[in-house]
Amino acid sequence: MVHAGGVIAYPTESVYGLGCDPTDGAAVMRLLAIKRRSVKLGLILIAADFAQLQPYIGTIDRVTLARVARSWPGPVTWLLPAAEETPAWLCGVHDTIAVRVTAHPLAAALCAAAGHPLVSTSANRHREPPARTALQVRRRLGADIDLILNGHVGTLQRPTEIRDARTGRIVRPS
Repeated sequence: MVHAGGVIAYPTESVYGLGCDPTDGAAVMRLLAIKRRSVKLGLILIAADFAQLQPYIGTIDRVTLARVARSWPGPVTWLLPAAEETPAWLCGVHDTIAVRVTAHPLAAALCAAAGHPLVSTSANRHREPPARTALQVRRRLGADIDLILNGHVGTLQRPTEIRDARTGRIVRPS
């Protein structure tokens, strides 16, 4: 489904996520239209392992990389310098890319099966509460989504923490 330009919903560490192939510009634009979210804001990529994220990440020093790696897999999303080739639809107006090696077994398995990271943004319209169940996704976004994977979200009550890797500053608390 993802390889054919589909937009899917799946459970993550805290909420249901919406995802697609990050290299498919049309799929990303469709996902943003479903959410009613501006491309300027940027998006998160989740992955099964760090190797899946490497093509999207620019140069980072070993100390920063070690700090990031200690938190993964886990519910911490990091803002890292974006590689020059990273599509603008992923970074928005930023020079960073938001990335996470997910600890959620279903989300990680989905990335592993796809063979690449997935765009991951909360399953909701922009500024509305995120869905925490497959039923909520179906009721709120139903016909707009190509596939909803049924499963349980993790134990976090809010979307994952986002940290700036350059400064260590928490951009979005969990």
